[in-house]
Amino acid sequence: MNLNDIHSPADIKGLSIDELKKLAAMMREALLGKLSIRGGHVGPNLGMVEMTIAMHYVFDSPTDKIVFDVSHQCYAHKMLTGRMDAFTQPSHYGDVSGYTNPAESAHDFFTIGHTSTAVSLAGGLAVARDLRGDKENIIAVVGDGSLSGGEAFEGLDFAATLRSNMIVIVNDNDMSIAPNEGGIYANLRLLRKSDGSAELNFFKTMGFDYRYVSYGNDIATLIEVFESVKDIDHPVVLHICTQKGKGYAPAEAERERFHYTAPFDIATGNPRNIDENESYTDITADLLLDMMANDPTVAAITAGTPGAIGFTSEKRKAAGHQFIDVGIAEQEAVALASGMAKGGAKPCFCVVSSFLQRAYDQLSQDVSINRSPVSIPIFYGTMFGMNDVTHLGWFDIALVSNIPGFVYLAPTCKEEYVAMLRWSVKQNEYPVAVRVPGGNVVCSGMEFPSDYSDLNKYEVVRSGKDVAIIGAGAFFGLAQETADALSADGVGVTVINPRFLSGLDMELLESLESNHRLVVTLEDGVLDGGFGEKIARFYGDKPMEIKCYGLKKEFADRYNASELAEAMRLRPELIASDVLKSLCKL
Repeated sequence: MNLNDIHSPADIKGLSIDELKKLAAMMREALLGKLSIRGGHVGPNLGMVEMTIAMHYVFDSPTDKIVFDVSHQCYAHKMLTGRMDAFTQPSHYGDVSGYTNPAESAHDFFTIGHTSTAVSLAGGLAVARDLRGDKENIIAVVGDGSLSGGEAFEGLDFAATLRSNMIVIVNDNDMSIAPNEGGIYANLRLLRKSDGSAELNFFKTMGFDYRYVSYGNDIATLIEVFESVKDIDHPVVLHICTQKGKGYAPAEAERERFHYTAPFDIATGNPRNIDENESYTDITADLLLDMMANDPTVAAITAGTPGAIGFTSEKRKAAGHQFIDVGIAEQEAVALASGMAKGGAKPCFCVVSSFLQRAYDQLSQDVSINRSPVSIPIFYGTMFGMNDVTHLGWFDIALVSNIPGFVYLAPTCKEEYVAMLRWSVKQNEYPVAVRVPGGNVVCSGMEFPSDYSDLNKYEVVRSGKDVAIIGAGAFFGLAQETADALSADGVGVTVINPRFLSGLDMELLESLESNHRLVVTLEDGVLDGGFGEKIARFYGDKPMEIKCYGLKKEFADRYNASELAEAMRLRPELIASDVLKSLCKL
């Protein structure tokens, strides 16, 4: 048997159990080969090999529709559905994304990168099937970590009421990204301990038929259970226990580290490239730990991603009860933080930009309307962060800065970030978000104010005339470089650090009208609804030329950041060239 002979699920349906086991071993070896070179979601995918083979052996994809929650576990599925080259041939490693993608294959039904969505999406497919009068199987594959999300509960709540085929596979590896947090996991542990026989059963209580598989890495057992529910006429939950990181000892031993990892050495499990540079995640965790030590009311909150915000297992232990992981539940995290702030605590919800989108209503309703002094450091809000279409960090400026009452700060360097975050946590007047700078840590060696309560006051860093460049956050460095290029051509330039993304320094903007002909705004985010657009609107009826630089309103996927910057003219020499051309016309 050769992996490259597998072009579709049809190619495995005639294989014996022994041959399927050999196939699983070869697929796992290929996965490790690619992941060690390219990085990716190691643990979830290694644990899903046997289950994926069994699903495609029994069910008839794409007629039968399989929806993978968050797609952290879809690599084996891709290998069996016409994309094997992307896992066996290094020259094709970049051909597919790390998530399900309908543009790649008819076997993928949704582009999914955020969690807790599969049951709802699959429920929609089931309803559509019933309305059409068809009979195909609808299968939702959801990890136990995803069950902490509210949408997962809502999806289960509805799916249990269907009077037709709906198969929910709960892949229980007793692990989310980090250890599971939340009350539902007590019941999952009880079910595992009782071999699925416990009287207390969350899924049965909701109305589901229920089947339990204690060892979900055995192909023969999985085929048997899948065949028993194929074409079932009512909703059923298959609770299947798998081993996260199955077959690779380092991933089995260090499940959190190997959830997602950069390239690594297969023999040792060690990273191929060790980044010893300081990171904003470490800076954040260390600062909050320091504040916790001096104030017992300070608390850090995460929604299932402690590693992404610098809270390693050691730092979580150091924080004790002042560190709170609500599981993958951003809405809960924001509302919880609002309640804590109203109760006299000082909550700091640390969150990835893309994931904060999931809690817009809570930001508006629970926090801002109630003027709860919550602090929210927002990580990876940058074009130089994660580049998958489901994880873009472009939209947070437009999202947060347009909520009335929210203060959104944009530090330019480490020192300013520390000053802003420290003030945010200590103050009691406003909900405050702080946009953690993207890219490498920039140290200015400068001192910054400790008080930002005088809202929307910009800082003039360099005074000139003719042209004013306002560089927000991490793009302040780009503003300085552009100013240097223009100065070399004899153009006087004012450089401004706006500090605030959520409001305008009208006095300063008005003062520019006297001796400036052109204002340039630079932001590491989408232009529509963004910071620059606010500036442009201010000068809308005035004789001031405005040029706004940022990103288009689009969903880019697996883009090259350098190429994108070039296309958006986010280079000092390109901006300077545009400015010179504009000045010649004025």
